[in-house]
Amino acid sequence: MVKADLHVHTAYSIDSASPLEQIIARCLEVGINCLAIADHGTIAGALRLKEMAPFTIIVAEEILTLSGEIMGLFLSEEIPNKLPIKEAIARIKAQDGLVGIPHPYDTLRLSAFRDKAFETIVPQVDIVEVFNSRSLSVRNSSKAWRLAHKYGKLASAGSDAHRPSEIGNAYVEMPEFNGKDEFLTSLAKGKIFGHRSNPLGHFVTTWTRLRKHLSQEKSPC
Repeated sequence: MVKADLHVHTAYSIDSASPLEQIIARCLEVGINCLAIADHGTIAGALRLKEMAPFTIIVAEEILTLSGEIMGLFLSEEIPNKLPIKEAIARIKAQDGLVGIPHPYDTLRLSAFRDKAFETIVPQVDIVEVFNSRSLSVRNSSKAWRLAHKYGKLASAGSDAHRPSEIGNAYVEMPEFNGKDEFLTSLAKGKIFGHRSNPLGHFVTTWTRLRKHLSQEKSPC
């Protein structure tokens, strides 16, 4: 069986400082043997970690569209932020990738999807993240479960880890798979486990984002 944490960030993401080596060490420590690396606006960290890790890495990306955040999985090319939602989805599908909706209804994230936005793209969506360890409200998860059930979408879970210590706070236990098609079949048979992360992690993430932003501003052109 595979224990897959399907939403993790690395130091390549604007709001995370997690070194790749520490991510690997954490996974080996807690028994996570599959990660979807979904950095914001880049797949560079996922591609690098795929070369390094002794377990399965799904190359993913969390993409901020004009209608909210989506996740592309099994990507080979980076997709820029701030595209119209349908164009971003078309670019994911052109790579034979999967479209996921991370942390829908999360009241602390203005970028989270709501019903109206989801209904415009529902035929193209493959996966709904029904448990996100950084989503503080149980009500958000319940609404996400209902959304997945209503539209017959596969359910996923992820820690949304921005620090190595958060990896494994949520995961899907599922049969082993090889490639995108087997992943979908396996995910349909998966069982979700997890608990909520320490809310203070959001402050760490905000500080990391600010520090990186200031560092970029100070860098010479």
